[in-house]
Amino acid sequence: MGRRGPYVAAIDQGTTGTRCMVVDAAGQPVASAYAEHAQITPRPGWVEHDPEELWAVACGVVREALGRAGLGAGELAGLGVTNQRESTVLWERRTGAPIYHAIVWQDTRTRDACERLIREGAEPFVRARTGLPVATYFSALKAAWILDHVPGARARAERGEICFGTVDSWLIWRLTGGADGGVHVTDVTNASRTHLMNLRAGAWDPDLLALFQIPAAVLPEIRGSSERYGATPAAGAVGGRVEVCADLGDQQAALLGQACHRAGDAKNTYGTGCFVLQHVGAEPVASRRLIATAAYAPRGAAAFALEGSIAVAGAAVQWLRDNVGLIRAAAETAELAASVPDSGGVYFVPAFSGLFAPHWDMTARGVIVGLTRYATRAHLVRATLEAICYQTREVVEAMVEDAGRGLAALRADGGAARNDTLMQLQADILGVPVVRPKVSETTALGAAYAAGLAQDVWASPEAVAEHWAADRVFEPRSVPGRDRGYEEWKRAVERARGWLAGP
Repeated sequence: MGRRGPYVAAIDQGTTGTRCMVVDAAGQPVASAYAEHAQITPRPGWVEHDPEELWAVACGVVREALGRAGLGAGELAGLGVTNQRESTVLWERRTGAPIYHAIVWQDTRTRDACERLIREGAEPFVRARTGLPVATYFSALKAAWILDHVPGARARAERGEICFGTVDSWLIWRLTGGADGGVHVTDVTNASRTHLMNLRAGAWDPDLLALFQIPAAVLPEIRGSSERYGATPAAGAVGGRVEVCADLGDQQAALLGQACHRAGDAKNTYGTGCFVLQHVGAEPVASRRLIATAAYAPRGAAAFALEGSIAVAGAAVQWLRDNVGLIRAAAETAELAASVPDSGGVYFVPAFSGLFAPHWDMTARGVIVGLTRYATRAHLVRATLEAICYQTREVVEAMVEDAGRGLAALRADGGAARNDTLMQLQADILGVPVVRPKVSETTALGAAYAAGLAQDVWASPEAVAEHWAADRVFEPRSVPGRDRGYEEWKRAVERARGWLAGP
């Protein structure tokens, strides 16, 4: 069957690069393009991106994907945006110039500010209002750091001269005209990651703004995830006029792209980090170890998810390749890990910037334990893949306990989900089937679906779900010592925790 219109497109702006995907009315990708951007690390623990580079790369991949699809921007029914969620941008409202680099979600420079809030007893209040722990992960303290360290920025922000946003806000503002009438918006899924939105109300919270010292004048308007925000100029950077009509954080977009729109559905995205989300329905579920967050909901409705955010997953494989030279390409890990029956007693906790869920330990750092003369390169590679799976199991166990609902299966997506060895290890360690979809780039797909829902290309999330199909199901095998390996890995986690706190 050939492709058929109408067509929608999505910009998926991620931690290491940006993708544009064009999708037809059958929910199938027609064309895509991808390009990476620079990772700026001026100090240990600091991670930044250049907002102007993010914008330029986004425009480039849109034009490239449209060219491959043989379409002009004006032939699209709509354009959606999905993004790395907590990464923070501040820019001049009049000129559009960023006042500092984007501070990335992985950045840990706000650790001292987090610890101060925790000492002062603010965390229970923050968690009750936002569903989030106090951690370096989220946006408000990143924005406050910029306001306090760029000369004159706080005073200018109080006067309304500065715009704040996660990367979706920056891109949508530029797409819809920038300094010449750009729309300053975000959606509820991204706003729920800032520490500034009341999760139940879906609105900015004055008490949180006061606590984090963020002026209300800098904030974008919170809108629904599927609605028309504005249009690109006819002679704009993407080459024509198109309605910008969807905005979701990347993991919520993947939840929609994986057709997880019913309570109990769960997915894990295996990317730079791992992000396990379970749809929990129309009411948030409180948790001390996981994140309560907004999920995609049709217009006029509310939906929530439990999330277990794992800071380092695919990034651990990149570390093997780029920092220590154990592999030449990530694809080598599947064969190497499968070449040995187990990790040879080696366990790896890749806490490069602390541990996220379920520990929320900013003082943790990476450890490799159990090394002997027997250990080989293959054992270290296998231990790295197992670390991804063990971290996921920790999160899923917390999720099952907090949501009171078991997991029938875990839908897997992201770049590392193409690794068959990793997927089989995950099924074995988790003890439930792991299902990989035919379209693995579900983040971009979910944002495209949201744009199509806004423009009536599809009538409902249920209609979208009809297009989802499995590529392969990895059934769990009976593996001797599975639980013992997990318990040993948790012992390694205890050695990683509190490392920066000293003896």
